[in-house]
Amino acid sequence: MAKILQVQTYIASKEKACHEVGIISSVYRFDETVSEIKLLETIDFLNNDEDVDGFIVQLPLPKHIPVDKIIQRINPAKDVDGFHPINIGRMVLNLPSYLSATPYGIMQLIERYNIETEGKHCVILGRSNIVGTPMSILMSRKGYPGNCTVTLCHSKTENLKEICLQADILIAAIGQQEFVTADMVKQDAVVIDVGMHRIPSTETKSGYKLIGDVKFDEVAPKCSYITPVPGGVGLMTIVSLLKNTLKAAKKEIF
Repeated sequence: MAKILQVQTYIASKEKACHEVGIISSVYRFDETVSEIKLLETIDFLNNDEDVDGFIVQLPLPKHIPVDKIIQRINPAKDVDGFHPINIGRMVLNLPSYLSATPYGIMQLIERYNIETEGKHCVILGRSNIVGTPMSILMSRKGYPGNCTVTLCHSKTENLKEICLQADILIAAIGQQEFVTADMVKQDAVVIDVGMHRIPSTETKSGYKLIGDVKFDEVAPKCSYITPVPGGVGLMTIVSLLKNTLKAAKKEIF
């Protein structure tokens, strides 16, 4: 239930952001029993609607629906989440594309804070197609932000703590709450927390709070920069979605 509420809150934030910048936003809601055929029909409808510049399918999907099949059904020209294989492939080749929204947001954060990346060791925790893998490509390619030496870590990585301690830039997208602790971070590292977990709390009116993949209070004193949760990467992901939607409306990519 907590995960569902978290997703609903995130969707509401996207709707609010669209309204604030003048983008017309519509939400198609289905229950967990929605059929694969129904979802594909809705995607086809949006693909063919000339008044729709871009759309996303909110993940995660119910277990009976294949994620890859759904993503591949989206018209790449309207894929403002940047998940379609064509957009991923164009990103790898450094061609114009819709960048995956969270990596795109992280790149903007790095650029806006003038964080030095050339020659730095960037360690990424998590190899998902949504964050970790595209992030590793973006940070290693020529240009700024980029030109990093990148280590992509995952559940089978040995000596993880030692690798993290080598990181000038540590990007935590491992999906485990407060996984990164102070003894995994070297002094003056840049730490970017992609995680978002909703947990019960007696300290808030709502009865819950959001935390990330990084144990913030413990890690923050060691960092030159660190992103908070909430108020960090999540907001930049929404900004990236808006920017991709604007590009779609202006037909800048396709």
